[in-house]
Amino acid sequence: MTWILPPPPQPFLYVAGQPGLFAVRRIWCVGRNYAAHAREMGADPDREPPFFFAKPGDAIVPATPDGTVTVPYPPKTLNLHHEVELVVAIGKAGTNIAPADALSHVFGYAVGLDLTRRDLQAAAKKAAHPWEMAKGFDASAPCSALLPADQWPDTQARIELDVNSTRRQEGAIDDLIWPVADVIAHLSQFVALAAGDVIFTGTPEGVAALVPGDVAVASVTGLPELTVRFTAAEAE
Repeated sequence: MTWILPPPPQPFLYVAGQPGLFAVRRIWCVGRNYAAHAREMGADPDREPPFFFAKPGDAIVPATPDGTVTVPYPPKTLNLHHEVELVVAIGKAGTNIAPADALSHVFGYAVGLDLTRRDLQAAAKKAAHPWEMAKGFDASAPCSALLPADQWPDTQARIELDVNSTRRQEGAIDDLIWPVADVIAHLSQFVALAAGDVIFTGTPEGVAALVPGDVAVASVTGLPELTVRFTAAEAE
């Protein structure tokens, strides 16, 4: 059998300290998984639980082994926001996974940015339309190299984002409303998770606008750092 068109390139992430690449299948994201961020977005975390949305797998932008990546400022927005997040890479398939077993399905962890065209998202919310054009655009998920799960024992990790050397976001992984095990367990009730699925677990408060020329440095304690440089917008 032959392909009518050549298959597209396989999205991937580097793995820290290993020569092999992690093939990315799908990108799942958790919305409003930090109470303070939910409030800054006008929601009530005591009444509205976190929820899931998706980005296409090829929205991933893998940082090079030195931790850097360049992203073009996307079209059709005047208000691109950063959202720093702990990223979980699934290494073992499962459905209806019990929270007690969830972490055994994790291949590794990274830090990523869920880039958001906030003006498009606001317009979609107002019209009760889907968010895809606000969240699932090209290069909307830059991500550091993965660290294998057994090499990240840090249970008191901090998550931080600096833009042009100024702190914008910070928090503790312990502040997640749904911790990683619960995220995996909840998601596996809706979809069959498979090796290669990547989950962005939510962002702390402090989301704000980026402009061309900005340099964002994202970090989670003990994980490879991510430096994202934003270039001028491409001509429309």
